Amino acid sequence: MTSFPDRETGSTVAPFILNRWSPRAFTPDEITQKELLTILDAGRWAPSAYNAQPWRFIYARRNTPSWERFLSWLIPFNRAWAENASAIVYIASRTVTDSARTGEPVDAPSHAFDAGAASVLIQLQANQNGWHTHPASGFDKELAHAGLELPEDHVVHAAIIIGHRGSASQLPENLQEREKPSTRLPLDALASEGRFIPPTTGS
Repeated sequence: MTSFPDRETGSTVAPFILNRWSPRAFTPDEITQKELLTILDAGRWAPSAYNAQPWRFIYARRNTPSWERFLSWLIPFNRAWAENASAIVYIASRTVTDSARTGEPVDAPSHAFDAGAASVLIQLQANQNGWHTHPASGFDKELAHAGLELPEDHVVHAAIIIGHRGSASQLPENLQEREKPSTRLPLDALASEGRFIPPTTGS
């Protein structure tokens, strides 16, 4: 698996985490349902509050009847590169859970947090299986909600675009230079002991 030295400086994080990144250049390959479900199965094992498992994964594969519909909800910028991918997975979650005491629906405050955890596992599993992913929030959420036929107590959060990595040269010039793993803020700007400490700004 490819390594990225710029990401490894001063980090002890496992390579399978450092090697995950979000390209936009994909090759128009098909993915079998079995391959895709193997990737999505990783999301099933995410932690969730009270093991409520609020996440839902609704997908379309390239060259199947739902493909164009799933593409149509993306904003034009995202559709321009996503149309070369192999699958689109919309990540949704149920905003309520059934009370263990009464059986009635009650608010599930952590539903989005839990769905995010599932999404990360899907992306990591895809990378382990030789695929790349690019999560995207740029889509029409009302159209996607209606098109996916989600119940009112569900919300759609993001689309995960899945495919084999293509050549950066197929992208517009302004995106070609961005077709590489991004860096991250240093840990000491994000983690503090005992209380929140605002990150310092450089001179």
